[in-house]
Amino acid sequence: MVEYFYWTLTILLMLTGLVGSIVPLIPGTTLIFAAALLHKVLLPSTISTTAVVWIGVFWLFSLAADIACTLLGARMMGGSKWGMTGAGGGAMVGMFFSLPALIFGAVFGAVAAEKFVEKRPDGEALKSGVGAALGFLVGTAVRTICALGMIGLFIYAVLTVAPTAVR
Repeated sequence: MVEYFYWTLTILLMLTGLVGSIVPLIPGTTLIFAAALLHKVLLPSTISTTAVVWIGVFWLFSLAADIACTLLGARMMGGSKWGMTGAGGGAMVGMFFSLPALIFGAVFGAVAAEKFVEKRPDGEALKSGVGAALGFLVGTAVRTICALGMIGLFIYAVLTVAPTAVR
């Protein structure tokens, strides 16, 4: 009976992590990695240590790629650190409303920060906002791909390491 609880906990954490790979304030891939680690601790015979390590590698890649995409998106379009900060703040406000509001919030936040803090002209501020939003979208896509890969690896590892434990 306790084993069913552990499986349910793992699945719920992974599904929450999958949602979190799209929603900014939920640590998506971190929750998936935590679920794999917790599952290894609670039911050690159902997944190999090697699989958990590879899931951890995907997690580290997702973190690095997420940061790199946001920074590169804003930088490639001429944005400053204030533009990136504004994009993050605007995205957090917009996420409470809808996905389009999240993207618009990122653009608006970056433009406002560039315009009012960095004192940049309208064209440069808008360019930075678009870059930050594009970087955010690419980062979200990479994070989601990593999350799906982590869950897929977990399922594969569970099915190949301990097929009797799942049935």
